[in-house]
Amino acid sequence: MSNLKRTKLAEGVHFNSVSDNRFKTMLIEANFVMPLSAETASANALLVYVLSRSCREYPTYRALCKKLSSLYGAELSAASGKSGDRQLLTLTLTGIDDRYALDGESIAEQLSSLLCSVIFEPNLNGSAFLQAETDQERRQLLDDIDSEFNDKRVYAIGQMIKNMCSDEVFGIKRYGTAEQVKSLTPEDLYAAWQNVLRTAQLEIMYVGDSEPDKALSVFAEAFSGIEREPHKVETEVIAKAENVKRITDEMDVSQSKLVMGFRGERALPDKKAYASQLMAAVLGGTATSKLFCNVREKQSLCYYCAARYDKTKGIMIIDSGVEGENIEKLERGIMKEIEDLKNGEITDFELEATKLAVINSYYSSNDTVRGIDTWYMNRIFEGEIKSIEEMAERVNAVTKEEIIEAAKLLTLDTVYVLKNK
Repeated sequence: MSNLKRTKLAEGVHFNSVSDNRFKTMLIEANFVMPLSAETASANALLVYVLSRSCREYPTYRALCKKLSSLYGAELSAASGKSGDRQLLTLTLTGIDDRYALDGESIAEQLSSLLCSVIFEPNLNGSAFLQAETDQERRQLLDDIDSEFNDKRVYAIGQMIKNMCSDEVFGIKRYGTAEQVKSLTPEDLYAAWQNVLRTAQLEIMYVGDSEPDKALSVFAEAFSGIEREPHKVETEVIAKAENVKRITDEMDVSQSKLVMGFRGERALPDKKAYASQLMAAVLGGTATSKLFCNVREKQSLCYYCAARYDKTKGIMIIDSGVEGENIEKLERGIMKEIEDLKNGEITDFELEATKLAVINSYYSSNDTVRGIDTWYMNRIFEGEIKSIEEMAERVNAVTKEEIIEAAKLLTLDTVYVLKNK
């Protein structure tokens, strides 16, 4: 049974806490969940990084870092991401657990107050954020976007999703576009900030050994006077592909990339989506998978070949690195493995080894404070809060017949190739 405690603080705002005495550190995190939109994605992404630079009480980056250092070397970080058709904006504080603080002071209470200051009392110039901080974080975000382009595996997967879901919200990147990021003004960020406070779903997470009551009280007071109209987000799921889209790009690359996108028909809250996820792992998610053992090792058609199933969106992505002359052979090899799986060619060893690998990955997530946070936040976003033991039982209950049934639902939607000029 899950040991997560969940308390509603305001409309669309929940405080979640997990007690664990194995660590000397704790984590306090605010996750803002927004509808992913081409109009707001870039402003939201840039906003969360600007918020992490300063606040009214600590109006410079140096002053904020000095405050964090005084709290036994606490750290503040920001991140933007997406899950299905949702954009996620995250502010995370990590520091020592209260039981290690001197003179009985509550680090959890102080970090919670600091996080509320960052969220609710940013460093403003009238109805705008500071130009210098906006420009600094804009440069950093553009550097991150460039780094995705330079990592050709990440780039190729992104291009496949962009083409596969060109008419869907899911096709929008977590940061929108570089062009939009470049055009944003401090006034745009102020409007985005007000919109986030009013309309975002908010999941606050506390992981530590000390009682979360003081942290909870800080956040409850902070949200007590806020008028909110939180937006719920549902992810669009397209069950089947009507035809196959083929896109080829040419660049100066030493290793070509082949990325294939499949519609899998099942997505959460359909519980059968878990069988589809395990099916993708049998196909190409472990060192004992069909794609690894047959396509990569036996046939030597690629450098790597991996499959994963997005339970939120209901799509499976297979990506691989390959020599240009082997691209067509590799695609045929991948499709043959899928057809074999549809025809029931799966051994007991393949299924049991995959289950063991998946369950081991679950338990390894329990080894750090951040891993525990990630585990429970994923469960919250999936709409069903389960412990690792409960999820392991669900994986072990999946049958060979359910794997075959999930494979039969796959339809190829998009094939993206990135090859050398």
